[in-house]
Amino acid sequence: MDLLPDLWRHEYWLPPGITWRDMEQMQECPRPRDLLFALPLALGFIVLRLVFDRVVAPPLGRCVGLRNRLRMAVAPATKLESFYTQQNRQPSQSDIISLMAQCDKTQRQIETWFRHRRNHDRPSYTKRFCEACWRFFFYLIAFLAGLATLINKSWFWDQRECWTGYPQQPIERAHFWYYQLELGFYLSLLLCVSVDVKRKDFKEQVIHHIATIFLLGFSYCSNYVRIGTLVMLLHDSSDFLLESAKMFNYGTGWRKTCDTLFVIFAAVFLVTRLVVFPSKIIHTTLVLSMEVFEPFAGYYFFNLLLMVLQALHVFWAVLILRMANKFLFLGKLDKDERSDEESELEEEDDNDKGEGEEKDEEGECCWERSKDALNAKLKMLNKSFVLNNLTNHRAAIVSKMRKAR
Repeated sequence: MDLLPDLWRHEYWLPPGITWRDMEQMQECPRPRDLLFALPLALGFIVLRLVFDRVVAPPLGRCVGLRNRLRMAVAPATKLESFYTQQNRQPSQSDIISLMAQCDKTQRQIETWFRHRRNHDRPSYTKRFCEACWRFFFYLIAFLAGLATLINKSWFWDQRECWTGYPQQPIERAHFWYYQLELGFYLSLLLCVSVDVKRKDFKEQVIHHIATIFLLGFSYCSNYVRIGTLVMLLHDSSDFLLESAKMFNYGTGWRKTCDTLFVIFAAVFLVTRLVVFPSKIIHTTLVLSMEVFEPFAGYYFFNLLLMVLQALHVFWAVLILRMANKFLFLGKLDKDERSDEESELEEEDDNDKGEGEEKDEEGECCWERSKDALNAKLKMLNKSFVLNNLTNHRAAIVSKMRKAR
């Protein structure tokens, strides 16, 4: 606080009439410097994840029948590789024409090379499985631990209790570590975002991590700990279901299990994020808190972060409903709407293969029809040839009989 006195003015963080001195006089009160524990925890999570990916995840992958897809070898092409790495991974039509002149290749050869090159850079199923497995275990443990520490608390059942005696509310040791571990975990996710699987909602994920970190940090400093624990528990309740569905999705022979987990996840997500979160959490911080204190800068900032999370919830709910619609009408989940950026390229490859198979089938059908027609014509010719021979032979016999007379 001494380094940035203007930032830590109590008017920004605490309700009117309360100062930092008042908070320090209370025992077991949250202090901003406690958040420094989250930094070594984040680094510890990164190291633990590396160990997890090498020791724990591989045996689990074998249990679910994890298999990576075979990838076509990419033929060496210096100019194409230079264009791919330095300019664009998906060349336009004009780029392809220019590359055709430089490399002496056809358009189809260049398009195939870029498709195979992009496919080569796609994250493997092993990497996706390890990521989902790591998050599953953390979210599950965090949810069970959070539920165990909150189930017997008054504010878990009645959200008005979140503001009883606020802001001078002591923090329990279990809730202190609950905050620190969650904050350290999301910091580790943000630090690893560049090496994790990049999905279509990559930007939304980054926004979510940043908003969550600010939300946890601010709520701890302003002693919004009670409502903060409810927010974390609410999010963890559906996150571990999503990650478990991903784990079985990458396995072999677990389609029904994956679909069942997705249905459960979708139901829990839609109820907790679109019903409980706005009606209980946001209503509590936006309306019920005003019964205890007047609005201050932190009040608006905290509720703004909750609104950002709610907007992300709506965005993801739309994706989930799309998948649910496919599940209801197609009977299975063909593709994750949040799938990685290169998944569409994989579908293009599958479509190309499908079109080739269809062409082969059409060719076979045409050949069968041609063969049948040819056989029919040969039979007709053969019959005609036999009839002609018989006619000629009969005419010759008749001629000999006339001469004999």
